[in-house]
Amino acid sequence: MLNIIKKNHFSFWLFLIVTLVISACDKTEESTYQPVFTSENTPQLTEYIVGIHPLHNPQRLMELYNPIVNYMNNHIPEVHFTLEASRDYDDFESKLYAGHFDFAMPNPYQTIQSLKHGYHIFGKMGDDDVFRGIILVRKDSKIHNVSDLKGKTISYPAPTALAATMMPQYYLHTHGLNVDRDVENIYVGSQESSIMNVFRGRVAAAATWPVPWKGFEVEHPEMAEQLVVKWQTEPLLNNGWVVRQDIPAPIAKKFAQLLFGLQDNEEGKMMLAKLPISNFESANDETYRPVREFLEKFSKTVRKIDY
Repeated sequence: MLNIIKKNHFSFWLFLIVTLVISACDKTEESTYQPVFTSENTPQLTEYIVGIHPLHNPQRLMELYNPIVNYMNNHIPEVHFTLEASRDYDDFESKLYAGHFDFAMPNPYQTIQSLKHGYHIFGKMGDDDVFRGIILVRKDSKIHNVSDLKGKTISYPAPTALAATMMPQYYLHTHGLNVDRDVENIYVGSQESSIMNVFRGRVAAAATWPVPWKGFEVEHPEMAEQLVVKWQTEPLLNNGWVVRQDIPAPIAKKFAQLLFGLQDNEEGKMMLAKLPISNFESANDETYRPVREFLEKFSKTVRKIDY
């Protein structure tokens, strides 16, 4: 009988302890669990993709142009802009011609081509004088005249690079070189790669344009010191800004106004100085008529292109 009482007593205390533990757990869960409610009516910002043609490698391009895109986000808070770099010219062009970008800064050739794919021109880079081709050689090379390039190899960023490929090829053509037969042309994907090919002696000459060359001089002064700008072309219109035709006019207008006003404030001046250019400016489809005329001339005399 005594054993039964002891067992019942033990069971009672065991039951009491278990009950208290369960109760404490319930209270802990109640105090830590916080339900999350979402509203289906919460507005989502419209996303706009901004594309810049590969005038620099993707990392460098993001460093230079992402501050401008962030500037747009700060001043047009009702939407959101995202900068998207491309690995090379082919990648950029496939996106542009597919209408992937909402806003884009193509080179002048791509600018003209974009009109066939649902875009229109609203602006351009300023400083047209810097939009020219340059041809680099090593200082220790034996290249003195254009004729010395005959039988040699020349590097370019891409067949569709205007300042860094087409304009130098036209220059060589007008100075007595048949670009198709007299030299070997290799297209290496980027401005920096073209410059590095001549620095390393893989080619006799490299074509590029002043903006990436100035950047190379700043970032790699010891390498740049071993190279020289041997020839340069006449200038043409600088890179364009295009917007897809279905983008709401108020958004496109705000974007353009901010872009064209960067030189009017200290923050904008600092961003432009890093590019380096003095400003962006208004333009339209007709502005690029001289580019169309050059492309027609180039296609007839140097090598056939779509324009």
